[in-house]
Amino acid sequence: MSPFTLTRRRWLAGALAAPVALKGLAAPAQAEAPQADAAPQFRRFRLGGFEVTVFADAVVTIDGPWPIVGEDRPKQEVEALMRERGLTPDRFSPGFSPVLIDTGRQRVLIDAGNGADGFVPKPAGGRLRKALASAGVRPEQIDVVAITHAHADHIGGLLGEGGPAFPNAGHLMGAAEHAFWADEARLGAAEGSNALNSARLFRRVAPAVGDRLRLIAPGDEAAPGITAVAAFGHTPGHLAFHVESEGKRLLVWGDCAHHEVASLAHPEWSALFDQDKAQGAATRARIYDMAATEKLPVIGYHTTFPSFGVVERDGAAYRWRPEPASLME
Repeated sequence: MSPFTLTRRRWLAGALAAPVALKGLAAPAQAEAPQADAAPQFRRFRLGGFEVTVFADAVVTIDGPWPIVGEDRPKQEVEALMRERGLTPDRFSPGFSPVLIDTGRQRVLIDAGNGADGFVPKPAGGRLRKALASAGVRPEQIDVVAITHAHADHIGGLLGEGGPAFPNAGHLMGAAEHAFWADEARLGAAEGSNALNSARLFRRVAPAVGDRLRLIAPGDEAAPGITAVAAFGHTPGHLAFHVESEGKRLLVWGDCAHHEVASLAHPEWSALFDQDKAQGAATRARIYDMAATEKLPVIGYHTTFPSFGVVERDGAAYRWRPEPASLME
């Protein structure tokens, strides 16, 4: 058994009220479920000539941020950082935030959420379809689905009942990402791990998407104005997407942060779900530096919903500043 599995099991030990089973972990994580009938959430704003809509695919409170962020550090050190920032030391509510960009010519969905078999099961997760409906968008109106990476909370929503969830869409994935998950060696990951759950789900998603899948590389366009950016480390082919319209810019960075305080304050801290720990840390440092230097607004998949903010320098590290809700329509 690997130290990774033991760390994860220590994190998951214990029993709290109202648990939600987060798939891909060694045992049920401790999480508080929302009301099953909670209204689907979305936020919408303009970026030049584009319309950007951010969706809450999951609403859940879980243990952490340790060891999700800072697995290589003492738990007390991570909790002390939370207290310094006025936050609960051992509980947080991560975002699970797919993004729809309407360019006026195409509707491009970046990441598809958990679906029925992702990291956060229903009713806490898998809410994208209902959220799209609340925003007035039907699945058949999506033209392109661009996937940052193939972890289960990003690809689970690609599956509908009996076929692809977005039947008229072309699907994009990084070529390096696809090659990694298509390798049969992925099925040798630890039973109950996020890696194995994602590998099994990938093998259901790939046939459903079929010949609608196009493999891309950093620098390729998902659509005019939406360009793939290398963000490797969390997974071998993890991509971010740079969005630009009429001189206005945005970075959709996928899983370059799992907590908007801990990840940015210490980009060098190891992240539990990174598959290449060293490269993940190097990518965080590079991406945060770029966002801060270029004053580039960001949508972070796991930052607190509505997941839209900016990165500011804080000494040798960084801070996440959420943009005020008044900027969103």
